[in-house]
Amino acid sequence: MTNAFHPPNRVLLGPGPSNVEPRVLQAMMKPLLGHLDPAYLQCLDEIQKLLRAVFETKNRVTFSISGTGGAGMEACLANLIEDGEEVVVCVNGFFGQRAAELSERFGARTIRVEAEWGHPLDMQKVRDAFRRSNARIVVMIHAETSTGMRQPIEDLKSLREVRDAILIVDTVTSLGAHPVGIDRNEIDASYSCTQKGIGAPPGLSPVTFSERALEKMRGRKTPPKGWYLDVLLLDKYWSTERAYHHTSPALMNYALREALEIILEEGLQERWERHRLNSEAFVAGIEAMGLQMLVAPEHRLWSLNTVRIPAGVDDARVRNRLLAEHNIEIGSGFGSLRGKIWRVGLMGAGSSRNNVLLLLSALRRVLA
Repeated sequence: MTNAFHPPNRVLLGPGPSNVEPRVLQAMMKPLLGHLDPAYLQCLDEIQKLLRAVFETKNRVTFSISGTGGAGMEACLANLIEDGEEVVVCVNGFFGQRAAELSERFGARTIRVEAEWGHPLDMQKVRDAFRRSNARIVVMIHAETSTGMRQPIEDLKSLREVRDAILIVDTVTSLGAHPVGIDRNEIDASYSCTQKGIGAPPGLSPVTFSERALEKMRGRKTPPKGWYLDVLLLDKYWSTERAYHHTSPALMNYALREALEIILEEGLQERWERHRLNSEAFVAGIEAMGLQMLVAPEHRLWSLNTVRIPAGVDDARVRNRLLAEHNIEIGSGFGSLRGKIWRVGLMGAGSSRNNVLLLLSALRRVLA
């Protein structure tokens, strides 16, 4: 017989998951309900309303997918891409690269517009690629988790001067920590996760779809490649039809509902400002130690801060000592940035003045 599992209470300052408010964990201790129980369906209706507020959208089809952010990415691409269709994918980090690879798996002829990891994409190059192609779909990562870079998405809608574009935006590391403005920026499909800016445990992927996106799905020549993430089928469960699709993870949705309530109690503007101030305080402390950030100030994420590892410093040794001696987890770089950066998450409940001071103090000791 195995011993009981007692996980340590870490300070999670990596790229996700982040620590959550006690209220969120307590929500997961509420009685389990069946996925068609009227009380549970009311909870799902409330989640949709709360998600619309956080996504800044009026989209009717806005709900949580059972799966992490990767499931949301697959849902958006699988439902909107058809075999042989040209798709423009913006790539300046690992998750843009993943979106391009997934698009190809779903039968797209992918046109990549690339920039160096940690640098913004040139919107003129995106426009030129779109103009030269027959694509309708354009995919962009708003908050590139692999680099800590925030890509401006405000100009994407200008592509409609060329043709009726379908705009898909990854908000995995920005939702709940940065403005995303789905309606304001005329985004057609977006996916996120629960374990970062939203402040809930991992396991769900909030998504939202415009009517333009839904029209494209309804007009498909063949069904999406997959059943579990078929958005039109999922919508029949989340809408008033309440058609069975799969057993919805009730406890995860309780947690999401509570986390969204906390966001709106704080206020979106106030929450964004908190993330901005704590990120800037952290950067000031890092630069006072003689260290450098990877991303230029105007493109830095507030939720995920990337620090260049000084020459001669052992990446793994520093992270291991932070964990063993200070109970703090931070993330490493990967892909082309492996061993070159630390990824520091200040998101959700983890974005606090106390955590900034705690990590800066611990880093000084470890690097001394």
